[in-house]
Amino acid sequence: MRPATAADWPLADRLHQRCSDTNLLLRWGRTRITRHDFIRLLDHCEVWLGLDSEGGPLAMASAGFVSREGGVVDLGLQVADAHQRRGIGTRLARHAAAHARRRGAHTLTAFTDASNTAMLRLLAHLGPAEHTRDGTYLDVRIPLGDTRSDHSPP
Repeated sequence: MRPATAADWPLADRLHQRCSDTNLLLRWGRTRITRHDFIRLLDHCEVWLGLDSEGGPLAMASAGFVSREGGVVDLGLQVADAHQRRGIGTRLARHAAAHARRRGAHTLTAFTDASNTAMLRLLAHLGPAEHTRDGTYLDVRIPLGDTRSDHSPP
């Protein structure tokens, strides 16, 4: 895992090509992610890439004060379909939560489709959460003081 920069657009694009339309819709609300979307994400968030041993993209996580709500950091996460359910997303989410806590945040939030059971399951691993329904979406909030720490190396 390493921080992403604008020069990483080709890796981010390859990651998104490894994701089904269904999973892209769940994460981004659309099936095509552009360089502009990636740059805008970098402008508002810290972004990390999870890479395999050969430098290929497996996952991407972001954490930032997107909602502009004091002390609340928004989590974004995408794991390539073939690499889901291996703990990669959980590890990236824990890294993002620890980063947010160091930056002074008290709450990690994720806005996700209520049918996104993989993300909801992952968020449950981070600690006790409060869920607020907004139509077909859930706003999931996890107090960072209660977030379980990740003791594995970065």
